[in-house]
Amino acid sequence: MEAENGKKGFFDRLKSGLAKTRKLLLTDVDDILLGSKEIDQALFDELEEALIVADVGPAFTAELIESLKEKVKRKELASPEVLKKVLRETMREILLRNEAPLPIPTDKIYTIMVIGVNGTGKTTTIGKLARNLKEEGRAVTLVAADTFRAAAIEQLEVWAKRVNVPLIRQAANADPAAVVFDAIRAAKAGPPGVVIIDTAGRLHTKVNLMEELKKMKRIMGRELPGAPHEVLLVLDATTGQNAIAQAKMFKDEIGVTGLILTKLDGTSKGGVVVRIAKELGIPLRYIGVGEQLDDLRPFRAEEFVEALFAPNDR
Repeated sequence: MEAENGKKGFFDRLKSGLAKTRKLLLTDVDDILLGSKEIDQALFDELEEALIVADVGPAFTAELIESLKEKVKRKELASPEVLKKVLRETMREILLRNEAPLPIPTDKIYTIMVIGVNGTGKTTTIGKLARNLKEEGRAVTLVAADTFRAAAIEQLEVWAKRVNVPLIRQAANADPAAVVFDAIRAAKAGPPGVVIIDTAGRLHTKVNLMEELKKMKRIMGRELPGAPHEVLLVLDATTGQNAIAQAKMFKDEIGVTGLILTKLDGTSKGGVVVRIAKELGIPLRYIGVGEQLDDLRPFRAEEFVEALFAPNDR
């Protein structure tokens, strides 16, 4: 019952967090559909514009419009109201392709390298992830490999104490690869558990950053074959199209196996979830909708679409 209440509580927060996106996307869609008595090219043009403004992206928009036109040809769309149902279903199908909870084994060391630019909520997300995994009964170790910012080390230390998990760190400006080396050695000497590595995200030295991340990956793989087992990229939903550009860059340079989308609350750009799923094809592992400890949850396509299309009085 408690888990059900927690689930309901999160759904309500997700629904509330998506309010601005819902307003931007669905108010325009509703206005277009209400004002139309027939389905014609003008309706499709208006719908296309509304979807692109809502940050769902040109690729998803093109797929949806094509799908709608096909249905019109087959006489499956009798009235404009049916379009909203098709919009919802198309969105759901695309998101389901990218729904993939993180598969963490219990019988071996599992390493997660967390990457992303500064300001995305990376360190806070790591703290929440550590807390979730600990609640599942897993042993968790945090690793402060963002040695460039002393504040990042201190912030991770606060989270380690809050969640009551060990932290592996060195002094500020130490070689991040050396910190990772220590962490893998320590993990191999202990029982199976999850090792979560915080990394730097300073983009103004992009080349240096990418080389640093590649070096860390090499050291991890050398010390523990298969590591890092997951490279999680943290993206800030409020940045919309910038999040897409960041994801493409990290995917091309480092390789990304999963995404976490933070700050979905308070943004009108939640449609970027759909765009990310359609254009990048990287599994969406988690979404974050607030500051609370339990505001980081595994991404569920059904839940997301239901929250996005939920009536406001629900």
